Amino acid sequence: MANLEVGDIVMCIVERIAGTLVFVKIEGHGQGSITLSEIAPGRIRNLREYVVPNKRIICKVLRIVGERIDLSLRRVTPKEQKEIREQNKVEKGYISVLRTILKEKAKEIIEKIQNSEKVYDFLERSKEDKKELEKLVGKEDSEKILEILTTQKQKEVSLKKEFELNGSSSNGLEVLKEVLEKTKTTEIKYISAGKYLIKSTAENIKEADKKIKEELESIEKEAKKKNLNFKIREK
Repeated sequence: MANLEVGDIVMCIVERIAGTLVFVKIEGHGQGSITLSEIAPGRIRNLREYVVPNKRIICKVLRIVGERIDLSLRRVTPKEQKEIREQNKVEKGYISVLRTILKEKAKEIIEKIQNSEKVYDFLERSKEDKKELEKLVGKEDSEKILEILTTQKQKEVSLKKEFELNGSSSNGLEVLKEVLEKTKTTEIKYISAGKYLIKSTAENIKEADKKIKEELESIEKEAKKKNLNFKIREK
């Protein structure tokens, strides 16, 4: 359970269902369980529509009590699901790099990493501080692995969010244009009266989300100065 905290979003594999409990294997963190009320909102008529043995699901950590980890499936947002899926894709590529460089030693090394955390988290940290990786695989192989990881071009991801911006002044359109033209790192598209779509593209979803948050905060600040109505549309 190293590095696992309440609120973390984790990839899990369903192991078995016992009454109103679903037992899962948390990738890199041992086992956890989900109660029926945390599977989905409302009444569940058929549990197997949501969970079946060997199915991969994305959960949120609710509580950690000793060795027990309580999880929730229903509290994971679409954005959080997308983030974990993107990480999972990158992790598969990272594992492939380890197998290429380490050859017959790869299986043992990968298992050692996964006993405490995800390969993705370990290698992302190793990009900043290579000491742990060097200790695990040796200096020569560590340098080869990091050289590949730092030269690989990751596929960029996009994130979108809708917001409302409007006002009642006589020069409303001109004022709106002034506010929206201040955005620097995102793309904004007009949807319909007073409704807009902001789009950010980055190497990972966290960075894309950060850009959108910063831009929306800036738009909201300018909107208040100019007496405009601003609202983020939550889906």
